[in-house]
Amino acid sequence: MARETWATRAGFILAAVGSAVGLGNIWRFPFITGQEGGGAFLFVYLLFVALIGFPAILVEFVIGRYTNLNPVGAIRELGSGAWHYLGWLFVAIGFVILSYYSVVAGWFLRYTLIGVTDGYALAGPEEAGQLFGTVTTGIDSLLFHAVFMALVIAIIAAGVRKGIEVGVKVMVPAIIVLLLGLAAYAFTLDASGAAYSYYLSPDFGYLVANWTSILPAAAGQAFFTLSLGMGVMITYASYLGEDRNLASDAGVIVALDTLIAVIVGFVVFPFLFAAGIEPGGPGASAIFVSLTSAFSTVPGGRILGIVFFAMVGIAALSSAISILEVLVSYLIDEVGVGRVPAAIAIGVAVFLLGVPVTVDLIFLDLYDGLADGVLLVLGSLLLALFVGWVIPDVAREELQKGIGDLGGLGTAWIWIVRIPIVIVVVVSLYLGIVDYADFLTGNFAEWLAAR
Repeated sequence: MARETWATRAGFILAAVGSAVGLGNIWRFPFITGQEGGGAFLFVYLLFVALIGFPAILVEFVIGRYTNLNPVGAIRELGSGAWHYLGWLFVAIGFVILSYYSVVAGWFLRYTLIGVTDGYALAGPEEAGQLFGTVTTGIDSLLFHAVFMALVIAIIAAGVRKGIEVGVKVMVPAIIVLLLGLAAYAFTLDASGAAYSYYLSPDFGYLVANWTSILPAAAGQAFFTLSLGMGVMITYASYLGEDRNLASDAGVIVALDTLIAVIVGFVVFPFLFAAGIEPGGPGASAIFVSLTSAFSTVPGGRILGIVFFAMVGIAALSSAISILEVLVSYLIDEVGVGRVPAAIAIGVAVFLLGVPVTVDLIFLDLYDGLADGVLLVLGSLLLALFVGWVIPDVAREELQKGIGDLGGLGTAWIWIVRIPIVIVVVVSLYLGIVDYADFLTGNFAEWLAAR
């Protein structure tokens, strides 16, 4: 069957940005920034994006465009021996991430509906916490998990041009407009100055004292938010023509994604400071509990809450379709299954894997810790080793298509992939494994013992 392609450059860039701009930027980024010291984390995160994220996204681009295949087929065509199995890692990562991603996205849909029907008139954080518990487990959580996955399946089933490309051309501009509007409003709050100081002023003493926590958190966040290490960018680049300038496209995608993540901080932290809420609340509940409390105290909070939660739901949808496309493209390319049945089959399997998260939030920590702290970083490490040491000539030549002779820049990129990226990612992977092992032997072991 003929392989689909992007109709326009804008469609590809918006799809890639849409993949990157999702829950990683708007749900995950603020609470991790709060947990890891505000400006100290932001400083390290921006360094990771510039020095590691940009070269790493090119790694996935060259593999995808050169092979015009899904990650499994692409690595099998380029590699040999044990490398054949690398593509399957990306399939596994996609399953794990999308399974809990869909559940969390369903929470945002539910909170949007709550704003429309009841508003956020809560007395304080305790009541907001009770609401969070009601929304995130049980029938409510299961139902909205199903609704969200049905939307993702429908878009993917429609195809690359008619589904993904049309969808992101609406969703991504909508996200940006809504986010800028919320940031402008947040600027008017009395507490915005203190919030910006916390967010933008790194405490280097705190950074030195907590680097073992900040480093893997920043690395995992950079990979998560740029959709690296899970095969998404390989898949999206496989629909590109050889006339595309991969470096230019990568620069636009990384810049837009990072800008949106930074703007999210300009939205969230002023609201928290205005409500007298300390940033850095624990885990998944931080944004929901903190912001619903904040929206109950600021003027126009109900409308602001509806806009915010709806915007995150849209962002989550634009990101989730990219992950499902990785899995669906495998069935299309390798098995010859039609797009519609492939989307339905994979979507239902992902939904079932996510069901435990709707029962107990310990499974969210179990899935997210494995995917973000270990698998994404491992995937990026193996891709860097593969491109830097196994197929450097192929990668350099592919990068030049649509650009022209890179001269020494092509060689410099290969050496950046070979050494600095590998070293930083190895350290981050080690720290991520240690952190996940602590969770398994600590909180998760205690949860199992209590059953």
